[in-house]
Parts: sequence; structure tokens; C-alpha cells
Amino acid sequence: MTMKKNQEMPLKGFEEEPVQLDEVLSKLGAFGKHQLITMCMLALVYATNSIYNVNYVFAVEDVNYRCKVPECESIVTSFAAPWHNITSLDLENEGIKQCYRHPPLTGQCLAFNSSLTMPCTEWVYDVPNSFVAEFGLACDDWKATLVGTIHCFGSMVGQLLQGQISDRFGRKTAAVFAGTMGAVLGLAKSFSNSFWLYIVLEGLEAAIGDALSPMFMLSIEIVEKKRAVLYQMILLNFYTGGQIIMPLIAWAVPYWRNFLRVIYAPTLLILTYSFFLDESIRWLFSKGKKEQGIKLIEKIAKRNNVKIDKNLLNRLDYSDDDTSSKLNDRKLLMKTFRSKIMMRRFLVCLVWWFTITLINYGMMISSVLINGNKYLNFALLIMMDIPANIFYWLALAKYKRKLPLVASFIVGGVFCVSQPFIPKGFAWLGLALFMAFEMLATFSYNIVYMYTSELFPTYTRNSMHSICSAMGRIGSLLAPQTPLLMTYWSGLPALIFGLTSLVSGALTLFMPETARTQLPDTIREAETIGKTKRKHDPAADTLKGT
Repeated sequence: MTMKKNQEMPLKGFEEEPVQLDEVLSKLGAFGKHQLITMCMLALVYATNSIYNVNYVFAVEDVNYRCKVPECESIVTSFAAPWHNITSLDLENEGIKQCYRHPPLTGQCLAFNSSLTMPCTEWVYDVPNSFVAEFGLACDDWKATLVGTIHCFGSMVGQLLQGQISDRFGRKTAAVFAGTMGAVLGLAKSFSNSFWLYIVLEGLEAAIGDALSPMFMLSIEIVEKKRAVLYQMILLNFYTGGQIIMPLIAWAVPYWRNFLRVIYAPTLLILTYSFFLDESIRWLFSKGKKEQGIKLIEKIAKRNNVKIDKNLLNRLDYSDDDTSSKLNDRKLLMKTFRSKIMMRRFLVCLVWWFTITLINYGMMISSVLINGNKYLNFALLIMMDIPANIFYWLALAKYKRKLPLVASFIVGGVFCVSQPFIPKGFAWLGLALFMAFEMLATFSYNIVYMYTSELFPTYTRNSMHSICSAMGRIGSLLAPQTPLLMTYWSGLPALIFGLTSLVSGALTLFMPETARTQLPDTIREAETIGKTKRKHDPAADTLKGT
């Protein structure tokens, strides 16, 4: 009897031991039927979002224009008029952007009065149905670049809005709302009849139509930590695939209005996600909706043909003073900022995001300025992201988070700083460094996206991630201006890219390692990352290799 009683005592103690959410998620798996269905829905958002972020590069393409001279134009006006002496070599090397003209001396336009200059009032474009031509933007080049600037500014504001909506109303609600609005506003842009209406719609679409941030949070919160990086790597390849396909679509559908309709129409499907997409289990528990969370776990287990012990679900432990005291979202966010540890991490994250947005957007803008077919140049440059995504998965699985990020920032910075000093006779080496830096820049971007989300607690994770991303978008606002620095020294943009990368690499040394730890649900848990090991949990054994 005594032996039997002693054998029952440990069993009783084990049954009363609380269970962490990560242990249940590990039992549900990462690639069951439920996760694969969810991945397909997420893939559409990832692929289309990558297109929407930079589609203005092709929708608002740079075109040539010349002054229209009524006395000299034939019945059918063509850009390459014989009297204008425009050659294909001129268009390819320097381009034609004419704002002033000389009046003709004769009706046959055989000679012009070079001593008299007059401003143009009408223009002829080499692409008559282009964005610039339809809105009459000749000699107002700043208006064309304003589209990209407004998009980046709208995206910066949108990151702040999306983070708050996602943390307050849920990942699913935020994603469906943003995805649907993005599709509607994107299609509305294609029907714009004025430039300023287009600008307003561009800003609104970037601000309230970006569904990637809440979808990313959903993707890392629905799978076990052990498989989160692999799951994310697959989705990142869909993101890259979207950017590779975009220039090919623009090549096949050159008219900008039709181009916009082709790329935005598919995201109308996101409205149906209201019926098919499930909420983040972790978010439900963070908001005290334990009953809904358990029902969702049981639904996923049934769909994946996995048996979950009800006793295990009853012992799920998710309690925190913040959520139990019903602090509102603003107070939870302020409490996160009051933590000195969280504030230090936040400041480093700002530098990370500024660096990766400045470099990545700067590289993409540079790609369409390279001689040759701009569509193929863009696609080939983005194809470097595929090995970067695979390398991201392999490196993080073996070397965690911190070391790969430090290495990519430092090595990439050295490559970029070195490029301007490559002798002109070794142009191939400069191009090789450019391509290598592009791959490392994407690699860094992927890690920062994941790393940032693991540093902050669940109930403010999307908000903190979005604030870092939004403030970092200052880099994307400055990126379009970097080519102007080449007037001072051709290597200045590359030098700036490299130095910011080196600074980010140095600051990363002060950040904690987040791999092989559970996602923090509270500020207290987030502060302990990198300090002390938490109490042993069976789920922690499954985190090896993450």
C-alpha cells in the first residue's frame, strides 16, 4: 500500500502542473492540414503585398517627351519627328526631356531661330498612354517621384495603425480589413482621372491597405516555435515570387491602368477570409479569451487528426497581471515602453529597420537605372532573394538569430564600403559585390522581421513591431534621393549603405538571443530573454534548432 501510494503522489503532482501554450502548439504540429490551408491563404497576401510595395516603379515609369511644335507637326503626330533629329541612341543614353524650344524660321521647319527660346505649352511623349503622358507631367518630374514618396509615407503611418488594430481587434480582423481595402483602393487608382486623386488613393492604400504585418504575426503565432522559421521561409519565397512576377506582368501588360487592375484584382479574395481564416490562438489567450482559444485548438486538432487530452487543455496556464487587471491597449503599450530593457531593444530595432529599408529600397531603385531591359534587370536582382531566403532558414536553424544577423550586417557593410574603390577595369567584381550585398541585405531583412517579433510580449508584439517598422520607413523615404548623391561622388550611396550596415551590426552585439526560447507573452517574460533560463517546460525541448 505504501509503495502504491508513493507511486501515485508524483502522478498527482504532475497532473496539477500547469501547461504552457507552446507545448500544446507543438502537439498540433506545423504542417498539418490546418496549417497548410492557412499557409495557402497567407501566401496570396505575401505575394501580392510585395508587388504593392513597389509597383509604382513600373506603373509610374520614366518616359521621354519633347515639345509639340504646331507649325511642324504632321496630321499623325509621332515622337521621333524627322525635323527634331532624335536618334535611338539619344533615347537610350541620355533620354529626351524638353521643356523649352526654338521657334521655326520656315513653315517646312528646315531651320530654327536659336537666338529665341520659348517655354513649351504642349508635349509629345514617346509612350502616349503612359502615366506621365495621361496626367501631363512633362517638366514636372517631381510629381512622378512624389508617388513613391507618398506610398512610403503612407506605409509608415499604416504600420502604426495596423499594429494597434491587430493587437486590439485581432490578427484576422486587421488582415481582412487591410487586404480588402488594399484591393478596393488599388483598383480605384486605375480609374483615377486626375493626378492628385491618384496621390490621395496611393497614400490611403499604403496606410490602410497593407495586410502583411498582421498576417506575419498570425503566421508565427499559429505554429510551434521549432518550425516557425521554416514556415516563414516558405512564405518569404512567395513574397519574393511576387516581386519576380511583377516586372514580367508590367512587361506583358504595359498600359499602367490595366497593369494595376491585373495585380490588384486577386486580393478581392481576402474578403472571403472572414469565413475561412482562423484567429491566432496566442492572441486569443493574451486577451483572456481562453474558452475561444481552447475551442480553436480542438478544431485544429480534429482537422489535423491529432488527439489532444482535454486534461491538458484544462491545465493550460496563461495568466498575467496585465491582462487580468483589464489594462487597455494604450496602457499596455506604455507599460512596455516604461521598461528600460524594452526601450533599449526598441531603439536598436529602430536602427535595424532604418538600415534595412534604406538599403533594400535603394537597391531596388538602382536596379531599374542599370542599362538594359529594366524588367529583366529588376527580376534578376530580386531572384537573388531566393537563395537568401533558403540561407535564412538554414542559418537560423543552426546558428540561432544573433550571430547570422551580426555576420550579414558586417560582411554586407564591408562589401558595400569596398565597392566604390574597385578599379574600373574590374567592373565584374563591383557587380559581383553588388549582387552579394543584395543577397545579404535580403537575408538581414528577413532576420530583423523575425527577430523583432520575438523581443516583445504578445499583447503589444504587433504594435512594437509596427512602430519599429514605421519609424524605420524613414529609410525608404530617403532611398529615392540617394541617386542624387552621385553628383558629388559616384560611390557615396554605396558608402552610406555600407556604414549604416556596419553600425547596425555593432549594435546587434548588445541584443539578447531569442532562438530556442518560447515567444514571450508578458513583459516579465520578455525581460528575462537572454538573462536566465525559465523553469523547465516539456515544450522547451522541442525548441532546439529554432
